[in-house]
Amino acid sequence: MSQGPRGRAGPCREGKRSEAKRNEGREGGRMLRAGCRAALPRRPPGSAPLSGAGGAEEGLKRTPLDALHRSRGGRMVPFAGWSLPLHYGQGHLQSHLHTRRCCSLFDVSHMPQTRVYGRDRVRFMESLVVGDIAELKLGQGRAAELRGTGADVHLEVSDNALLALQGPSMARVLQAGLSDDLAKLSFMNSITTTVFGVPGCRVTRCGYTGEDGVEISVPAGQAVELAEQLLGVPEVWPAGLAARDSLRLEAGLCLYGNDIDETTTPAEAGLLWTLGKRRRTAMDFPGAAIIMAQVKEKPKRKRVGLTSVGPPIRPHTAILGPEGTPVGTVTSGCPSPSLGKNIAMGYVEAAHSRAGTALTVEVRKKQHPALVTKMPFVPTQYYMAK
Repeated sequence: MSQGPRGRAGPCREGKRSEAKRNEGREGGRMLRAGCRAALPRRPPGSAPLSGAGGAEEGLKRTPLDALHRSRGGRMVPFAGWSLPLHYGQGHLQSHLHTRRCCSLFDVSHMPQTRVYGRDRVRFMESLVVGDIAELKLGQGRAAELRGTGADVHLEVSDNALLALQGPSMARVLQAGLSDDLAKLSFMNSITTTVFGVPGCRVTRCGYTGEDGVEISVPAGQAVELAEQLLGVPEVWPAGLAARDSLRLEAGLCLYGNDIDETTTPAEAGLLWTLGKRRRTAMDFPGAAIIMAQVKEKPKRKRVGLTSVGPPIRPHTAILGPEGTPVGTVTSGCPSPSLGKNIAMGYVEAAHSRAGTALTVEVRKKQHPALVTKMPFVPTQYYMAK
C-alpha cells in the first residue's frame, strides 16, 4: 500500500469531493445549518454554562494548550470536567469537511494516559477487558485489589498532553518533522520518536475520525511548541469537539457512555472483533458467560446505523417498527456534513437490524422515515503498511 490513504492521491483535494457543494444546496444546506447542534455536547441540567456565552469555568480542568485555544478563537465549553474548544472561527461544518479533505489538529489531552507495569501487568489488563493483551506486541482500584493478593502490578499516570493529527495529508505533514519512516507505521502501531525537534513523543497511528491519522503523546511542557509547529503548516487547522463528534459518527465509531457502557456487550455492539480466540476458549474475561451465550444464540438487540431526512435525530430518540411500536433507541445522531443527510446509531431488536430495513424515528412527537444502514457511513481510510 502506498504512503497516502486509499483512493487519495495528494494533499487537500479541494475539488475532488463534492460534499461541500452539495451541502450548500437547498436541502443539505438547510439541514446542516439548522441541525449541526445535534452533534454538539449537550449541557446537563445544573452544570456550568458554556464559556463564551457569559458562563463561568470554575472547577474545570485545563489542558496545556488552553491558552493556545483561546488565542486562536476557540469557543471553550465544559466537557467531562475539562474546558475544551467546541469549535473555532471557521465553524463546525467547515472544520469537519477540512479534516476529510486535508488535515486537522485536535487537543485530546483530557484523556488520561497511564503506564501499567510490573510482572502481572498483563493479568491486570485482562481482568478489565475482553481483548487478548498477552498477544499484543511491543482503574486504579482493580490494580490495588490485585496487589492485595500479592500481584506485581502498578499504574503510573502521565501528565503528557495528547494531540491528534487527522486527515489525508497527515502523513506528508508529519513526515517533514520525523526521522522515522511513517510508511512503516501501520494502523494501531506506535513508535517513540522526536517530532519537530520535541524528543520523547509516542506517535500512534490511530484516531477517532475514520481518516488516516496519529495521536501524539508529548511532554506537557512542550505541547504548545509542538502544536504551534503543526499549526504553522497552512493546511493544518485546529479542530474542536463538534467536528470530532460528527467525524467519529460518520466513521461508525462508538462514544463510551452513549453507544456503549457497562450494560452493553460486544455481541450487541458489533464489537466481537475485540474478543480474542484464546480468551473465548479460556472464558476468563469479564462477562464471559453472558457474552459467549450471545455469540452462540445471537443477541436480542443490535447496534445499527440509521439514515433519515427531516429533523436531526438526537440521542434518546425512539425508534419505531412498521407497526409504530418502539423497537429501539438512538444513542448518537447528527446531520452528516459529508453526506448531506441525517445519520445516527442506536440499538434495535435483532429482527429489525438488517441493513435496508425501513423504520421510523420519532422527533418532536412526529414520525419520520429512517433506514437501517451499514456502517461506517463514510468509508474509513486507515493505513496498513506493506
